[in-house]
Amino acid sequence: MATVAEWVAGARPRTLPAALAPVAVGTGAAHALGESDLGLALLALIVAVALQVGVNYANDYSDGVRGTDATRVGPMRLVGSGAADPALVKAAAFLSFGTAAVTGLALVALSNAWLLLLVGALAILAAWRYTGGARPYGYRGLGELAVFVFFGLVAVLGTQWTQAGALSLAGVAGAVGVGAFACAILMANNLRDIPGDREVGKRTLAVQLGDTRTRTSYLALVVLAYAMVPVAALGSGSGWALLALLAAPTAWPAVRTVRSRATGADLVPVLGGTGLAQLAYAALLTLGLVLST
Repeated sequence: MATVAEWVAGARPRTLPAALAPVAVGTGAAHALGESDLGLALLALIVAVALQVGVNYANDYSDGVRGTDATRVGPMRLVGSGAADPALVKAAAFLSFGTAAVTGLALVALSNAWLLLLVGALAILAAWRYTGGARPYGYRGLGELAVFVFFGLVAVLGTQWTQAGALSLAGVAGAVGVGAFACAILMANNLRDIPGDREVGKRTLAVQLGDTRTRTSYLALVVLAYAMVPVAALGSGSGWALLALLAAPTAWPAVRTVRSRATGADLVPVLGGTGLAQLAYAALLTLGLVLST
C-alpha cells in the first residue's frame, strides 16, 4: 500500500507551477483593466491545481495499466511501481477532476461566465484522454498542443475573463508566454523519456522530433515566453511588465542542462527547474501588470 509520501510524489508537485502561473498572470491582466477579484482568483487556482493533480494521477493510472511506465526514470509512478492499486489511483484522478468541476461551477456562477462551463468540460476530457481511452492523443504527439491551449490560453484568459469580463493584449501575451513554459515542462519530461517511450510505442512529440530537435524546441519555447514580455508591456500601456525579463536567469540552469545533452536521470532536475522558472516569470509579469495601473 502506498504511503502518504508516495501519493504526494505521484501527484508530481514539480508540475504545480503550471497551475499556479496562469492564474497569477490572468489575475494581473484583469487588474491592469481595473477589475481583479482575489476571491474569484482563489477559485480559479483551486480549479487549476485540481486539474493538474488529476491529470498527473490519470497519466499514472493509464500509463501504468498499459505497462508503459515499467522502465522510466523520474518521479514516482504509483501504478507502474506496484505501490498502489490502479483502481485507487484512478479514483484519485476522478476525485481531483470532480473537485475541479464543482469549483469551476462555482466560479462561472459567481462571475456569470457561463460559456466557460463548456470550456471546463473540455479541459477535464482533455486531461483524461491525454493518456487514457482507446486512442490517447498524448501517444500521438499532441500533448504539447493540449498543454498550450488549456494551461496557457484557456487558464490565463479564462481567469482574466471571469474577473474582468474582457480580454486584453497583455492577457493574450501572458497566456502565450505561460503556455510556452507549460509546453517546455512537458517537453523536458518527454525528452527524458524518449528511449523508454520509443521502446513501448508511445509516439510523443519528443519521440517524433528526436533528441536534437526536441532540445532545440525546448529552447525555442523558453525564448518565446520571454519574447512575449514586451508585447505584454505594450498591451498594458506601461513598461512595468518588463520586470518579467528579470526572471530570465532562473531559466538558465535548466537551459544549460538541456544544452549539455544530458540524458536519463540527469534530466530530472530540468522538470523542476523549468517549473520554478515559469513561476518566477509569472510572478514578475503579474507584479508588472499590477503596477501598470
